[in-house]
Amino acid sequence: MARLKKYYDKELVSQLMSELELKNRMQTPRLEKIVLNMGLGEAVANPKAIDAGKEALEQITGQKPVVAKAKKSIATFKLRQGQPIGVHVTLRREQMWEFLDRFVNIALPRVRDFRGVPAKFDGHGNCSIGVKEHIVFPEINYDKVDKIRGLNVSLVTSGRNDVQGKTLLKALGVPFRK
Repeated sequence: MARLKKYYDKELVSQLMSELELKNRMQTPRLEKIVLNMGLGEAVANPKAIDAGKEALEQITGQKPVVAKAKKSIATFKLRQGQPIGVHVTLRREQMWEFLDRFVNIALPRVRDFRGVPAKFDGHGNCSIGVKEHIVFPEINYDKVDKIRGLNVSLVTSGRNDVQGKTLLKALGVPFRK
């Protein structure tokens, strides 16, 4: 069992119940999934960018990424419908907890000029974090990287509002800005 999952089950649930004044253990917010998305707009001109993005996400997560295709044609971007333009991975269960542990404790401290994660939520307790350089993850080999790419990490919680989501993520160790 993942270290963070064990901590959540043993200590955090009771702490969150008292902090959020919840009556039932099942009302406590929990992490449902983590979605990593890498938009590769350069894939319009360079189709090999999709392969590089897939390889990078696979190394980071240990799971095979899904290729996202364009829904509409946009002439100004030279984009055609059905053309691959990104890759994404959805993590759940043990892989999700392991990734969050590595992300918070290893990858985020390696971000240049890191001052904390902006506390921006979507109104339903979910938080999205943008990482400008995918090379902050220790699984990536610098020598094999052709181009530094950014990615989005979306932390999806079962919190009913932003207060519950932020309380959960803060307790799990996500370093928010003051």
